[in-house]
Amino acid sequence: MAVGEEELDIYTKDGTVDYKGNPAVKKKTGTWKACPYILGNECCERLAYYGMSSNLVIYFKNRLNQHSTTAANNVTNWGGTCYITPLIGAFFADAYLGRYWTIACFSIVYVLGMTLLTLSASVPGLRPTCYAKDDCHPTNAQSAVCFVALYMIALGTGGIKPCVSSYGADQFDDADEVEKKHKSSFFNWFYFSINIGALVASSVLVWIQNNVSWGWGFGIPAVAMAVAVFSFFSGTRLYRNQKPGGSPLTRIAQVIVAAFRKHRTEVPADKSLLYETADAHSAIQGSRKLDHTDDLSFFDKAAVETPEDRIKEPVNSWRLCTVTQVEELKAIIRLLPIWATGIIFATVYNQMSTLFVLQGNVMDQSVRHSSFKISAASMSVADTLSVIFWVPVYDRVIVPIARKFTGHKNGLTQLQRMGIGLFISIFAMVSAALVEITRLNMVKRHNYYELKQVPMSIFWQTPQYFIIGCAEVFTFIGQIEFFYEQAPDAMRSMASALSLTTNALGNYLSTVLVTVVTDISTRNGKLGWIPDNLNYGHLQYFFLLLAGLSVINLGVYLLIARWYTYKKAVGTLR
Repeated sequence: MAVGEEELDIYTKDGTVDYKGNPAVKKKTGTWKACPYILGNECCERLAYYGMSSNLVIYFKNRLNQHSTTAANNVTNWGGTCYITPLIGAFFADAYLGRYWTIACFSIVYVLGMTLLTLSASVPGLRPTCYAKDDCHPTNAQSAVCFVALYMIALGTGGIKPCVSSYGADQFDDADEVEKKHKSSFFNWFYFSINIGALVASSVLVWIQNNVSWGWGFGIPAVAMAVAVFSFFSGTRLYRNQKPGGSPLTRIAQVIVAAFRKHRTEVPADKSLLYETADAHSAIQGSRKLDHTDDLSFFDKAAVETPEDRIKEPVNSWRLCTVTQVEELKAIIRLLPIWATGIIFATVYNQMSTLFVLQGNVMDQSVRHSSFKISAASMSVADTLSVIFWVPVYDRVIVPIARKFTGHKNGLTQLQRMGIGLFISIFAMVSAALVEITRLNMVKRHNYYELKQVPMSIFWQTPQYFIIGCAEVFTFIGQIEFFYEQAPDAMRSMASALSLTTNALGNYLSTVLVTVVTDISTRNGKLGWIPDNLNYGHLQYFFLLLAGLSVINLGVYLLIARWYTYKKAVGTLR
């Protein structure tokens, strides 16, 4: 090996740079050396998020004096916004700031929002006036301060969610086979760290909110978020950073405009005649060249070079685009059907913070042979423990066994992994419906209609939470990895944000379903499926509705997955 080649070999080959903007040195940056700071940041940020959101439906109902359906819808609307704002953060990350500075800037907004929420629950004048534990009467101004704080948090989380998982994956060089193999494990342990934070949030913090005060219950997550920011900045010298590649939305728009301008132009049979840069590098900063694909051929017209294009220097990107730029758009379009099938799954997942909590709230929360009571919101600990159990089992047991049968380096393809999760999620809704049927039968037999809590242990909910946790390990982690790997190199934050919007739309779909079901089921003076007193309701019908939608969704997913073609990158990053 020549001296020059030896010098080049000490640097990463994926175009990453260190915190000073110099080419990243392999031995000094990235890999598992940098990941603890990123995983620590994610763990603390998720502790803050779930510590605030897990019990939010109870806060809305008991402290802001909202009806059950209003409280559930406000939680899902806010949660949906938390998963829409990542599109904003992702745009700035990919186009201008890069992932490091996007995480840093939006984290500050997040901390400010958490601080204001804490003040709204603890400072006299800002917190609602309560005459008893469940008898509070907030003013419009007090409710407004609470919602301003929550939507500041929604904006802050928008810069973190789409970037942290991608930023962690950036620490592993795709051009290095050893490092690339570790990347798949990173996504598993990334989700593991999320659930460690969620475990503390849904147990300790929920207990504090219910038994100490909401001020402390929101204040501790605010401190956790500050720790998350500190953890992130502590690893600055070790991080590998991808350079922002310019506005991905502009590049997509250019392909669409150029293709429509040339809608009458014939695409040559020899695809090598389509326009592309001559050297090994892509024209797009931070992106490898992409091979031409035959589907969605209409957009190939944007890369057809006409005599008019040849006489113009420099090339007008609104008339002529490279094959790689065209393939970027095709890659995003291919992701959309897979993305859409995640919405129903997200709707199922989000029941844990709304209707599961309301269901648990009317069950016996006492722990046998003790005076201790477990909050309905704390039952999500079962989901968290399920994830914590299944992540290492998947990584250390399922993957090696599956690898022997499939020959695939990751055991299962990302699409196979997601499909298994969609299948498992159906049983979570069936389990929840069976629990509700059993509870209502007890209500009818013993005339428990006016009891606030039916003497049926809340631990009967454990299977529905545990099953969702198992489904998450397959679908959500597979989704994170799939959207990172299949996105164009310079659009990975945007693709991560796109995958997160399934959660947003899942929240919004839950709101729509609850609203429509309530409207239909309360006609002619009926109490409906989800009344304030669930002993008179039929919550099991709603869970069975979601189970049915999940079955249909799985069938659609299987058809789409068979059609999907994985991305093929060529060349090197510039």
